[in-house]
Amino acid sequence: MTTPADLQPAFPAAPYTRSTWPIATCLHGFAAVSEAGVPLHDADPAVWDDMFEQIEDIGFNLAELADSHVRPADLDPSRRDEFLSIAASHGVGIPSVHLQRQSVIMPGHEERNLEYAHRTIDAAAEWGMQVFSTGLHQPFSEAQRKALWFWTAPGPKDPEDKDTWNTAVKRIRELGQHAAEVGLLMSLEMYEDTYIGTADSAVRFVHDVGLDNVGLNPDVANLIRLHRPVEDWRELHAKTLPFANYWHVKNYARDEAGDGSWFTSTPSTMEAGLINYRKVIRDALDLGFSGIFLAEHYGGDSLGMCATNQTYLRSLLPKDK
Repeated sequence: MTTPADLQPAFPAAPYTRSTWPIATCLHGFAAVSEAGVPLHDADPAVWDDMFEQIEDIGFNLAELADSHVRPADLDPSRRDEFLSIAASHGVGIPSVHLQRQSVIMPGHEERNLEYAHRTIDAAAEWGMQVFSTGLHQPFSEAQRKALWFWTAPGPKDPEDKDTWNTAVKRIRELGQHAAEVGLLMSLEMYEDTYIGTADSAVRFVHDVGLDNVGLNPDVANLIRLHRPVEDWRELHAKTLPFANYWHVKNYARDEAGDGSWFTSTPSTMEAGLINYRKVIRDALDLGFSGIFLAEHYGGDSLGMCATNQTYLRSLLPKDK
């Protein structure tokens, strides 16, 4: 009997090398809703085929499935198999799902989001994925929806409240235990103004959760793009890389006034931005990082930029023997 996992291309075997290290692309370059108003989740198979053909043509064999585009937990089995078959026909595997802006402590939506996360974990396991990725960030504020770049406007903030912190830890631990039971890693994305939004807070949160399969997605670029004072990227990585098990990688050019009167940032290649990935990748490998990389980019030709960044990233990884 064929299972959904059988429809996935073979995953590379560890230990990984420069040519085999799993690097996935994000789907930011594809509209979540078409000009005709059809969500990608409900799109005609021809739309999915075109998407995966572009991913194949640009040189990727893996793609992260963000639930902003397709929700694995809500896709009928026949459509799921169709999606995976189309991806596989282009040699593209789906190693991870990223459940975003569905915080389990979002006021008024906590129980619904928790139930949805559990269903997504089950779906990820059924699809043959390796990683369930999520975080505590919430939907955009109205100001963020109106801004050219959403990170330049204020968004929701986790409360400075011990009880809410403990509730967040309890619910993430519950999800982590579920993920472990079905053989998945769980990774928590660093994001501003959440309990995983500073180096010290993120490390403390993972310690409080206390599960071997729950680690950090040290997406420090989410923080250095903010138009306000931020932690030094070197210190952020030094503290969080020991807990990394999955990694969204992107970069931003950043500038700021010496007197703190203004800050600015714009998306860049991984090589040209503020974060020196040649250093932090070496540091991560020295610490034993062996997770999947996810190339991510906002604006312009997102898919093309992810391809550029994949080439650069592979040049930093261990040579083939």
